[in-house]
Amino acid sequence: MTSFLGDMLTITELAREAGITARAIRFYESKGLLTPRRAGTTRIYTHRERGRLQLILRGKRLGFSLTDIGEYLDLYDADPAQHDQIVLLLDKVNNRIGELESQKADIDDTLKELSSVRAQALAAMDDESAQAVQA
Repeated sequence: MTSFLGDMLTITELAREAGITARAIRFYESKGLLTPRRAGTTRIYTHRERGRLQLILRGKRLGFSLTDIGEYLDLYDADPAQHDQIVLLLDKVNNRIGELESQKADIDDTLKELSSVRAQALAAMDDESAQAVQA
């Protein structure tokens, strides 16, 4: 969607485009992750802010903290070659993969245990039914 400002969007337009609320955008601003321009009291979002918001939302979807996302975005501004940003990204991604693999192993263990409990409960019910028939 293109607003009356050309390539720039208001907070309402950006929120609609991103599928989030204006309140969420203001929250990201309060954390220093977004810094829109101002036209009087109106927030104006440029292509840069739209891109940063997409990175924020992707980072959240992948389970990164706002601190992690902020570090990544700060490097984006500081390192035009993006070398440091890529190194940081790889480190954070590798850590996140490790966390998720650990959680997956824990979930797999819990599922096995629950399946065992279910099998024991079903066996106990079958034993009760067999005893009732014999009595």
